[in-house]
Formats: sequence, structure tokens, C-alpha cells
Amino acid sequence: MDKSTNKRGPIVALLLAGTFIAILNQTLMITAIPPIMKEMNITANSAQWLTTIFMLVNGIMVPVSAFLLERFTTRQLFLTAMSIFAAGTIVGGIAPNFEFLLLGRIIQSCGAGVMLPLMQTVFLLIFPVNRRGAAMGLVGLVISFAPAIGPALSGWITSHYSWRLLFFIILPIALIDIVVAYFTLRNVTELSKPKVDCLSIILSSIGFGSLLYGFTCAGNFGWGSGITLFTLGIGGLALVWFITRQLRLEHAMLEFRVFKISIFPHAIIIGMVGFMGLIGAETIIPLYMQNMRDFSAFEAGLALLPGALIS
Repeated sequence: MDKSTNKRGPIVALLLAGTFIAILNQTLMITAIPPIMKEMNITANSAQWLTTIFMLVNGIMVPVSAFLLERFTTRQLFLTAMSIFAAGTIVGGIAPNFEFLLLGRIIQSCGAGVMLPLMQTVFLLIFPVNRRGAAMGLVGLVISFAPAIGPALSGWITSHYSWRLLFFIILPIALIDIVVAYFTLRNVTELSKPKVDCLSIILSSIGFGSLLYGFTCAGNFGWGSGITLFTLGIGGLALVWFITRQLRLEHAMLEFRVFKISIFPHAIIIGMVGFMGLIGAETIIPLYMQNMRDFSAFEAGLALLPGALIS
């Protein structure tokens, strides 16, 4: 084994572990929603925000991460992101009410949203061109496998213990990852100290946030409601402005020119449709099985596992 492989090993392990638990949290709360609804006396529309808000903030953080990756070192980004994620995990685990629980999920997702872009960027830098396919395969495995096992794992824990344990089993892994990274992780990204384009950050946050919130409103109030049409309209306009601005900037915050490569948008669309189907089914089926058919959380999680793994 060559020296470069030995140097890559700790970086790969740390990033895979950190990203795995970050993405696992996207679906970890799904089968715990019915027990949380009973304990905190909230409706399904309110409770589903525990999953939606995580993905909403993730969607906002991904384009911002493009700037952060050039502004801060690998160590700074990883340690900060995992520390924020761990802080959110603690808040969620001890939350006395739904508002604090939602706050914990928001804090978690602020850290989690940085992890995936960070892992992909670092892997492309530390692996030679002929090994990048295998490296991206590892990334794909984490992205696919973590959300797939989330409902089954949370179902088993929720059926036998409190839903709060979902946070406290993740916390030690995050803390261990932080400690190990502090001593072993080295910097691999190059800093260019780009200027902060505040307008791009604002437009991306409003655009992605409004669009995702609009889809949530469509589920709650219907596609024809005023709030749905307004938020979708604002999100669409902000994103169009954001994209056209990125195409004009000499140093774009998020590079959209890659969509000119014909296979890239096709792959993105396929991934979007597949993930929409996965998350949609994983949100609706546990609610139906537990609230309408009196199945346990574990049984609801098991029902989702085969389809999620195949997906």
C-alpha cells in the first residue's frame, strides 16, 4: 500500500462517518413522528416539519457551502460543522416541547448541510482521476444507504425505548468523530479567499427556502392556496435571479455551467425523482400504518426497509 493511500485513509473514514450520521438524520425521525405527536399534542402537519425543516435548511446550506469551501480550511469546516451538528443533537434530545425540538433539528441541519459538499470536494481532491469513480461510489453508498436504514432503525428504537434515544445514540458518534478529526484530519482544500457576494447568499437562501416551503404548503393547504402560489412564485423568481447572476459572475458562488454537459442534468433529474419518491413514501406510510392501522413503529420501519434498500 502506497503512502498516499495511508494518508487518505483517516480522511476518508472521518468524512464517511460524519456524513453518514448527518444524512441518516434526514429520515431518522420519520417513524418517531406519531409518538411525538401524542407526547407533544401536535398535528401531523406540524410534526412532519421535523423532517421537512431538516431538508429545507440542508437545501439552503448546500449552495452556501460552495463559498465556505473556498473560504475556510478542511479542518475548520469539518470541526465546525460536526460541532454544530452535535449541539443540535443535544438540543433535540433534551427538548421540553415541540418548538425546542424543531430548533434542535434546524441546528443539526446547519452542520449536516456542509458535510456532503465537503466530502465530495475533498474526495475529488485526494483521489487521482482513475480512482474518482470508486470514491464517488462511496459517496453514493452513504447518500443511499443512510436514509434507507433510518426509518427501520428509528422504528426499532421508538418501539422499545423513547424517541429521545434517537438523538443520544447519534451524539457519541458525532463527538468521537470530532475528537479523532482534531488529531488526525489534515487540510486538503486550497483557500482562495473569495469575496463574499451577499446578494447571491440572500437569493439562494430565499429561493431554495421559499421553493421548499411552498411545496410543504401545497401539502398542507393545496396547490391553489394563496400562500402556496406566493411562496413558490417568490422562490422561483429568486432562483432565476440567483442562477442568472452566477452565470454572469467571474467567480460564481455555485457553478451552473456544468449543466451544459448533456448527461449532468439527466442524472440530476433522475436523482431528484428517485429521492422524492423515497422520502414521500417514507413520510406517508409510517403515519398511515401507526395512526390508521395500529401497527408499531418497528413494524412501520420494517415495511419501509425493503423498498428503501432496493431504491
